Amino acid sequence: MKVAGLFSGIGGLELPFQQHGASTSMLCDIWEPSRRVLQARFPGIPIKGDIAELRSIPAGTDVVTAGFPCTDLSQAGKTAGITGKDSGLVAHVFRLLANRKVDWLVLENVRNMLVLDEGKAMSYLISRLEALKFKWAYRLVDSRFSGVPHRRHRVLFVASRHHDPREVLFADESGEPADRRLRDDVYGFYWTEGLAGLGWAQDAVPPLKGGSSIGIPSPPGIWVRDAPHGRRFVVPSIEDAEALQGFPRGWTAPSHDGSKNGPRWKLVGNAVTVGVADWLVGRLVKPGPVVVKSSPWSRLGRWPEAAFGYDGKAWQFEASYWPVKRRYRHLADVVRLDKAAPLSLRATAGFLERTGRSKLRFDEAFLADLRRHVSAMEPGITSGRKRPTVAAAAAA
Repeated sequence: MKVAGLFSGIGGLELPFQQHGASTSMLCDIWEPSRRVLQARFPGIPIKGDIAELRSIPAGTDVVTAGFPCTDLSQAGKTAGITGKDSGLVAHVFRLLANRKVDWLVLENVRNMLVLDEGKAMSYLISRLEALKFKWAYRLVDSRFSGVPHRRHRVLFVASRHHDPREVLFADESGEPADRRLRDDVYGFYWTEGLAGLGWAQDAVPPLKGGSSIGIPSPPGIWVRDAPHGRRFVVPSIEDAEALQGFPRGWTAPSHDGSKNGPRWKLVGNAVTVGVADWLVGRLVKPGPVVVKSSPWSRLGRWPEAAFGYDGKAWQFEASYWPVKRRYRHLADVVRLDKAAPLSLRATAGFLERTGRSKLRFDEAFLADLRRHVSAMEPGITSGRKRPTVAAAAAA
């Protein structure tokens, strides 16, 4: 099996193909930091730049992968839709497929494309696939099924002209596991929010983000209930983030350009979770009988979370976000909590101030620990200087 990766990022989709014995014919990404990582981690593989300038997919390619830009589709992005400047680049995938017959196409993107503009992105993708005579299937999954403590929902799209994509995406079904396997002393949340959302995740972190538009990283916060005060709220390191996405620690180190923040958080936040891709690749290599129930779907109304179709026909599937249950690694076993930086005074105070204005309900123990963390982080605790108020710290 030979694979060509488009919008390759740091190779989250492509790495498992190598681990399953496939070869890589080409990788493509326009961003220089991504190409630096790809060159270091996939030595000897041709690395291309702008997909708009790519003339063709290499001959002999069996699989094309494309985790195309989510910038215009994500809730955290511009929500311009599938015709936006960045997400609209997926049109080049279909241009290239029109001129090169391949066995399989794998697409990946954010959950929000199922609902944004009433699912116009989905309608576009499927219309382009069917115009090229592809059968298609998609399934919404949660990265936690692969064993990482990272609650991350993504749509996996598999299409083929000659094979049945149902035998890839719907050959496994385990159902969501009971919460009793999760630890109740470590929780992830977004310290950058607090008014309308929280991103609360038990024994996991909410979806890692690429950072702000100017490259400032915004890792999630972690509440460690049994840690000493001053250490109960921490943020994961970039190496922790790599591990939360299933990469070896240090995977993105070749990308660093010497700037203060660097590109690593954006690279990791935009990546495909390696374990998710590993499951999918395993089923591409060895398809199985369909085990998920389905029913005819008219293609009207809300887009289902899992479906299959071709030539104007479609079926919706009763699939969970958990095709399999791989051994779960607890958050405290992935993030090096003893080395994680404490959440800063300014960040904690700002978040605490927003919770006071929010209509959300918060755990009282969580709020009490936030106040204690502010006290522990305040300057002058041992010097006798007057402590600033929470509001003053938030505004500092």
